[in-house]
Amino acid sequence: MPDIASYHPQIVHFAIVLLLAGVVMRWISLTGKVSFAGPAAATALLCGAIAAVLAATSGTQAHGPVERIPGVAAAVQAHEEWGERTRTIFLFVAGLEVVALVLARVRPGLRRWAEVASAVVGLAGGYAVYEVGKKGGELVYTYAGGPGLRSGDTTDIARLLAAGLYEQAMVDRARHESAGAAALIEQLARRSPGDTAVALVRVESILRDRGDAKGALAALEALHLPTDNPRLAVRAGMLAADAYAAAGQPDSARAILRGLVARFPMFQRLKDRLAQLGG
Repeated sequence: MPDIASYHPQIVHFAIVLLLAGVVMRWISLTGKVSFAGPAAATALLCGAIAAVLAATSGTQAHGPVERIPGVAAAVQAHEEWGERTRTIFLFVAGLEVVALVLARVRPGLRRWAEVASAVVGLAGGYAVYEVGKKGGELVYTYAGGPGLRSGDTTDIARLLAAGLYEQAMVDRARHESAGAAALIEQLARRSPGDTAVALVRVESILRDRGDAKGALAALEALHLPTDNPRLAVRAGMLAADAYAAAGQPDSARAILRGLVARFPMFQRLKDRLAQLGG
């Protein structure tokens, strides 16, 4: 089997759709009211079983680097076990579908029993699909078990680190641990010296975490923001207005906001902030 680890996300999503659609169509077919449901169920379940085999294989090939991340091994193993369980269940379902197709030619009266068995076992398979999908989602969203591993692009790791630094800084800020938040944002800024969005996050940290309004204004003045990006202009302008307000210069803050409202009337938050400062 060639190495298909990098295609695991795509294969998995095809498998999920085919298998669940097949189970639903098989149950619909048992009503006898939808003529195409039976053939559609057989097609989806047979194709889904093949996709499940490929998904389990690609997952096994991909699990090594993820499993070496500290604290992730148990989650990887649980996901892998459910993936293999799902594959096995739907291979059995595919076998029942093949039996039903054969019986349709040699013993038509028994075909329905094979289809009923497929539908019942398919319910167990549907639960397995739910579990393996849930545990796969935990690997990505709870344990960050994907960035940089599937593509091999180290830029993905940099993005992961940036997200971790920023999110932890937000947690520290919410806990009123301002020094910790400021230190994390400074680390983020050092690692991304040319990133304008990160520079604005640093300005916000200077203002909110350090309480240094003048320092925030100085940092803003040192930035060279693109003139063709309304969102950056609005963000920088609101930070400047907040800094002037914190520095005891509400007139300057209102003047900045009025100018922004005139330029970008579609941004309601500008009008709301101006109203908070007395218009």
